[in-house]
Amino acid sequence: MPRRRPPNTRSSVPIIARAEGFGDGIALETPGRVYAFTHLIRAADAVSGSLLAQADDLSEEPIPFLVAPGFEYVAAQWGIWNAGGIAVPLPTSHPPAELDYVLGDAGARVAITDSHYRERLQPLCQRRELRLLDISVLRDGSARRTVFPAEGRAALMLYTSGTTARPKGVVLTHDNLKAQVETLLQAWEWSQDDRALLVLPLHHVHGIVNVLSCALWSGARCVVRLPFDAGATWNALSTERITVFMAVPTIYRRLIETWNAADEDQRAEWSAAARGLRLMVSGSAALPVSVLEQWKHITGHTLLERYGMTEIGMALSNSLHGERRAGHVGRPLPGVEVRVVDDRGADVAEGTAGELLVRGPAVFREYWRRPEATRDAFRDGWFATGDVVQVHDGMFRIVGRRSVDIIKTGGYKVSALEIEEVLRTHPAVAECAVVGVDDDEWGQRVCLAYEPRGNERPDGDAIRTWGRDRLAAYKLPREVLPVTRLPRNAMGKVMKPDVVKLFDRARVADRTGDP
Repeated sequence: MPRRRPPNTRSSVPIIARAEGFGDGIALETPGRVYAFTHLIRAADAVSGSLLAQADDLSEEPIPFLVAPGFEYVAAQWGIWNAGGIAVPLPTSHPPAELDYVLGDAGARVAITDSHYRERLQPLCQRRELRLLDISVLRDGSARRTVFPAEGRAALMLYTSGTTARPKGVVLTHDNLKAQVETLLQAWEWSQDDRALLVLPLHHVHGIVNVLSCALWSGARCVVRLPFDAGATWNALSTERITVFMAVPTIYRRLIETWNAADEDQRAEWSAAARGLRLMVSGSAALPVSVLEQWKHITGHTLLERYGMTEIGMALSNSLHGERRAGHVGRPLPGVEVRVVDDRGADVAEGTAGELLVRGPAVFREYWRRPEATRDAFRDGWFATGDVVQVHDGMFRIVGRRSVDIIKTGGYKVSALEIEEVLRTHPAVAECAVVGVDDDEWGQRVCLAYEPRGNERPDGDAIRTWGRDRLAAYKLPREVLPVTRLPRNAMGKVMKPDVVKLFDRARVADRTGDP
């Protein structure tokens, strides 16, 4: 029979135990409100008390929650952890069908929401006969915690973006989260004096671990400004004494566009404020060199690029103080072991492209209820990332995904990311995606979908003529499709399988004459 723990004892959850040491220090700031660590802990104890009304320990039961980012989010997450459950954050931007998939796949019996999202979640829970709890009611309950050894206990389940199949639940333990946070605190020198600006969604490791959890673990202040708005972000950078900022390339591109549209005085104010930050990071997607250079011109910062995945947290990072090489994601982080192997699993020489394998305490435990997929993801204890890299002077460069960004055409292997980097410099291309589309003659055709800049929409012949001086002939796109907006996930990453479907539909339309 699980033991009961009084609410005033130290939490067995590592991040909450850390938070208890910061007392009345400010943990979160939202528009018009600040919250101390003690506020978060009391709210979490009340949430866990409500969850444990009919149990002594949730025993790794998954608890999906859909609440506003900020205080309620942390109260729900920590409350689930204190009750011994697995926190399953639901994306606030996802439609009901995708939320319903997670509820079903997780096998949830209980979900948590708030007044903002109740109408979206309630019909799904009613249909599945799930108990739906309101975070405001939970926070009024009596405080209680269960007791369990945190070692090996599942803590967080995040769903992959589903780029190759239906999304899978990635199960991270408290040990995994502790390892992921501590390696970033060491590498990026987080301290209690930091003030981190959070503009990233809280259902990916980028926002949850790299920003929110690192800030709370180190006793820093996390300034929440969600959903992202470019003007509001610039203003926060100017007025909130921010020291750490992390974003995806799409966000940096929008910030650049907003800066370009501002008047001269506003530009000067924003640029001066941004120069005062100690760290600016880009991740979750490849950073175009053009964006890196424009951001450096505006702010004086060379963005720190890093590499990670839902399954492993962060594995590679450029140096905080040393060289940051454009187009590279740095070296292995503390505590992370890596290998680069060929198709047979043999280590390759430096400079030769190969798949990145990762091992260490940050690597996830399992895919939820998918033992076969879990087994297939590992090779002799090493997690196979599916990403192809090259190493030059110890610095790693992502060449692409084995299944998506490496295109085999006419006997050549070409990198979609390399072609994209070149095509983004075309004056009429604002953003682009290069994919391989199956072809009987070539194996795969190199195809380009792009978002136009301005009114000009160059066709395939014009793009190829422009590109002949910049790319080998076999890398030039054989099909070109201008689109209003490329398909993206919540983190701004282009969904390559959906881009392929654009070309499939275009071919069908050409054959049938349909628009």
